[in-house]
Amino acid sequence: MSALPAQPSPGHQPPTRLHRSRKPGGASLAPPPWISVLRINLVDPAPTPAALSARYRAAVEMAAFADDRGFTMVQTEEHHATTNGWMPSPLTFAGAVFGATRRIGVTVSALITPLHDPLRLAEDLASLDLLGGGRLVTVAGLGYRPEEYAAHGQDWRSRGALQDEVLETLLSAWTGEPFAYRGRTVQVTPRPYTRPHPLLLIGGSSRAAARRAARLGLPLFPSAHLPELEAYYHEQRAVFGTEGWVMQPPERTSLLHLSEDPDRTWAAYGGHLLYEARMYASWQSAGVRSAVRSSAQDVAALREEGVYRIVTPDECLRLARQEGGGGSLILHPLCGGMPVDEGWRSLHLFAERVLPRLED
Repeated sequence: MSALPAQPSPGHQPPTRLHRSRKPGGASLAPPPWISVLRINLVDPAPTPAALSARYRAAVEMAAFADDRGFTMVQTEEHHATTNGWMPSPLTFAGAVFGATRRIGVTVSALITPLHDPLRLAEDLASLDLLGGGRLVTVAGLGYRPEEYAAHGQDWRSRGALQDEVLETLLSAWTGEPFAYRGRTVQVTPRPYTRPHPLLLIGGSSRAAARRAARLGLPLFPSAHLPELEAYYHEQRAVFGTEGWVMQPPERTSLLHLSEDPDRTWAAYGGHLLYEARMYASWQSAGVRSAVRSSAQDVAALREEGVYRIVTPDECLRLARQEGGGGSLILHPLCGGMPVDEGWRSLHLFAERVLPRLED
């Protein structure tokens, strides 16, 4: 799980779209003053086929609603070997969102790229980029759970080499030209909509991730606010002679749920937020850095901590104005198996009483 960053680091404006589509050969449009993010991961502590089907359909309907109301981005992620349905197929979900929307972007943050067949992934991402008209943003990550690699028959210890192969294959495949792959010559079609390729960032919190991004000339997406990693990335770019930029998360990131009565909502639904927070924290070793990692052990501590927040529309606006322009507001309406009706209430409050007032 990575939070969508607020903005590119000063002096390193991204050359392709993060907020609005860039047509092939065209110039990027100016980003909006706020990134409004609809976060979806479809967690359900007690999933049944019927309940998950309803949750999937609701998520796509929420994305269409967010698109109509001017949200910037839908953000999702990839996880496997869970008991709660935590988004195992983000590319399938992205395709459903693109089919139901016209403007909103989709960020997969992060896609565990070493678990994917490189050629098939190149085709899938190119097809999604065509379907979305350039609205796809992919953050390539290694993941942090050996169980996910074991479930897919991949060697956890070889994840760095697997990542290198996947990324190098994607960049070669998206040229549309024949290239050498595992001892044979291959060619991948169709070419993506976006030139030179769909927006692809390298995620992580390690120097190895920063070095890999610098070597390949790809932007870096730290998994937490890590200025020292950003500095190292630019040092490595100078060594490799590549271009690049950093999408640095803010020092404080909050996942939001909106309510007219936060006390009531914490009492009724705080357990859903705590379930997701504790599950996610349990997956991470001590060395893993994340912008949305919680250490709370109960609902009261979670509320005090501020990583997950239930706020009124006016409180949400105050949070936004404390940060100034260029920030991000991340709405997580279905967090931890939140009932769909409650998720819709949160989304309507945000769309109708926050978004129209952000530029006031």
